[in-house]
Amino acid sequence: MNKNLMTGRGYLALAIIIFATSNAIVSKLADLGGQHLINGRNPIAFCNVLFVGNVCALLALLLIYGRQWTVNNIKKLSVSDWFGLLTVAILSSAIAPALIFSALEQTTVNNVVLIGRIEPALALALSIFILKEKVNFWVILGAIISFVGVALTIMLQPTESGMIEMGGSLMIGIPELMILGGAIALAFSSIISKVKLQKIPLGIFTIFRTITGTIIFFIVAMHIFGSQHFMDVFSPFLWQWMLVYGIIIVVGGQICWFQGIKNTTASDVSLVSSFSPLAGILAAYFILGETPTTAQYIGGIVIILGIILSQLGLIKKSPQAQSNLLEQEIKTGFKGV
Repeated sequence: MNKNLMTGRGYLALAIIIFATSNAIVSKLADLGGQHLINGRNPIAFCNVLFVGNVCALLALLLIYGRQWTVNNIKKLSVSDWFGLLTVAILSSAIAPALIFSALEQTTVNNVVLIGRIEPALALALSIFILKEKVNFWVILGAIISFVGVALTIMLQPTESGMIEMGGSLMIGIPELMILGGAIALAFSSIISKVKLQKIPLGIFTIFRTITGTIIFFIVAMHIFGSQHFMDVFSPFLWQWMLVYGIIIVVGGQICWFQGIKNTTASDVSLVSSFSPLAGILAAYFILGETPTTAQYIGGIVIILGIILSQLGLIKKSPQAQSNLLEQEIKTGFKGV
């Protein structure tokens, strides 16, 4: 077998493991910060982690893709391109991570991992109805089953205080709504990327998205919570742990991801990515001691079945369709922050 292909698959597997552990590690770091309060404040608050994590991601992207920011490349971008980039940045680098990190403060990592799997199904549905994309039966069936798995994960959870009635007897918690909101934002950003941003160099796309998303998140958080919310962003205790998080999760995951996709196919990327929910659940167990609830077991099994069926559909796709999928995965697949 081709040595580069094997190496690429190894990098992909390592990247998925790194990304899958990110939510559990963030929760663990927040717990650690709670044991070392600064004047009653947690220095490793989720907002601080998201902000500093984005800074680490930006440094990694500048090292990898900074040379693509040339005058000629920038001049080629139209007003419509810049508007599309701004919209995607707001959705995927500000709204989605803010909602997901906020959910992590209030619910389990397993909930975030499993409910977040609704995003691929939503993106597929939007591709079919908005872009009129042709999709084979197995991919559609897999997405529907995954959607059912997410619904079961939500509906089978025990009723608790603070839950919102969504019509009839369906009750849903605020953290679950946040996860769904983050997934919707990511799905729409994926569609906009397909429609507007296919021809934009990857370096310009990712760096602009990270810079703009970070700035917008910072401004919104300052407006909502006040300047005191980021008082500890330069805390040595925060940065000593964020350097570990940044080097391993953000920079290490980023490098492994892009090294992997350079030498593999869309089928390889999708296949390895399909193990992400299982890896995330295992990470939550070994790092946080979280054991799945009955609702999460049932929903997770159904979601994994849907993923398997989707893989069957991907295998049957044409080489051109797989190439388009890989290009889209390159632009939307980074999950480090």
